[in-house]
Amino acid sequence: MKKIKTSTYVIAIMFLVMLVFGLNISQHHLFSSDNTWSQITRFYDVLKIVRSYYVEEVDTEKLITGAIEGMLEELDPHSVYIEPKKLKEISEQFQGSYEGIGIEFIIQNKVITVVSPIAGSPSEAVGLRPGDQIVKISGKSAYGITETDVQKKLKGPKGTEVTVTVRRPGLKDPFDVTIVRDRIPIYSVMASFMITPKIGYINVGRFAHTTVDEFDKAFSELEKEGMKALLLDLRGNSGGLLDQAFKLADRFVDGRKKIVFTKGRIPESNSEFYASSFVTKARLPLVILIDKGSASASEIVAGAVQDWDRGLIVGETSFGKGLVQTQISLKDGSALRITTARYYTPSGRLIQRSYEEGLLEYYASAYNDDDQVEGEQDSEDSEKPVFFTDAGRKVYGGGGISPDVHIKHQTISRFSANLIFKRLFFEFASKYCARHPELKGDFNGFKQNFQADKAILVEFRQFVESSDMEFKEQDFKKDLEYIKLMIKSEIARNLWGSSEYYHIRIINDHQVQEALKSFDRAAQIAGITFAGS
Repeated sequence: MKKIKTSTYVIAIMFLVMLVFGLNISQHHLFSSDNTWSQITRFYDVLKIVRSYYVEEVDTEKLITGAIEGMLEELDPHSVYIEPKKLKEISEQFQGSYEGIGIEFIIQNKVITVVSPIAGSPSEAVGLRPGDQIVKISGKSAYGITETDVQKKLKGPKGTEVTVTVRRPGLKDPFDVTIVRDRIPIYSVMASFMITPKIGYINVGRFAHTTVDEFDKAFSELEKEGMKALLLDLRGNSGGLLDQAFKLADRFVDGRKKIVFTKGRIPESNSEFYASSFVTKARLPLVILIDKGSASASEIVAGAVQDWDRGLIVGETSFGKGLVQTQISLKDGSALRITTARYYTPSGRLIQRSYEEGLLEYYASAYNDDDQVEGEQDSEDSEKPVFFTDAGRKVYGGGGISPDVHIKHQTISRFSANLIFKRLFFEFASKYCARHPELKGDFNGFKQNFQADKAILVEFRQFVESSDMEFKEQDFKKDLEYIKLMIKSEIARNLWGSSEYYHIRIINDHQVQEALKSFDRAAQIAGITFAGS
């Protein structure tokens, strides 16, 4: 394996391992091979020299942390060291909840700006809106505050209070709001609705403790609305908990079929996961959307569905993250998340891409655009190892899940990308909605009738020109339809919420619209009768 990163301390941490675990393991057992003891001695000699002679005082804890990180980077891209202060935040993401006031926010022009209050949260209860600016927390200015400090000040035990001063677009004076903190859910299902009279749409953004419960609820609600087929959107879903991926795949695959298996160096790392013997969800035609941001748990679901011919995979080849991490706690409250096995799909495909060329190339290559023609398979996959589904269809290994139908993502100019990055669509929508409260009525009417017309586009252009961003006429004209869609989407988010935002976004989503054409084939390979959308 080529080195991912060269570090002064890559071997160094062996010494720390001895200090942490040495009291419980005999020296002979711990250092019985590969000259480990001499390497630890070498590191300790270097550490003493640095502490004694370096030109400035050194932070030994920082050096040791660097040694740990350097050692793990020698192994693979996903084995990591997690410091105590970061561990709690990461744990919250997987637990599916935290305690606080419940807002999604950004720092816009050095001011805390509400993107959306979380549904059912204290922030929603007191009436916070998208675009609201929090200018003070507990009477102290929040101007220039960092995201880390926002978390510290707004999160807190359930039942405690925090007073924030809010500046709202359209109102002359700021006002105070006292919010009682509560347990806040971190949702995995980002949106669910009927995309056509017969086809339901569910967007799963992560795999946390509550993911499958949320999916089941969304699925049941869509069934009540007449769903006869499902479009499951896993684009941008970077993964999460293995058991949730297995359980979600089990909603589609049955008959005690293998969903995923793992192989590692030690026997304890070898596992096989099988579906239930009975059907847990109605056998509907299924299309799964993936892209280059779909990884790990997302790939487990897509791989199992594809290998058992249960549905059709549409989009772009996924990221290719197929390493199993086991989290091991250390005595100081930190943790190691270390690779202990590799994931394989039921047909035997290794999900993990190669990382032999180094860390930068590993991440860069995952997002490189290729010359794949939409709908084709062989031009991109001709050099990949071939496997076969249960029905004998060709599928491809070599890292990631190759879709059955290739649909490239829509490309936009750097100008439009910067409009998103600088949150100018969001900021414009907040100010526009403050001036047009009459828009908040019937969402279906808005969806069908509202357009970003010439007057709105002129206003948006003036808004962009008044910012610190250069306006590019050619790019604006080239991406005009996309820009109009983003304006409408952000207005919908401001007026109603994230689900309505997704409603609007997918109207002109090229991959979604192409995926809707694939349900007849999805039904055919799964042996399901489908009367069309």
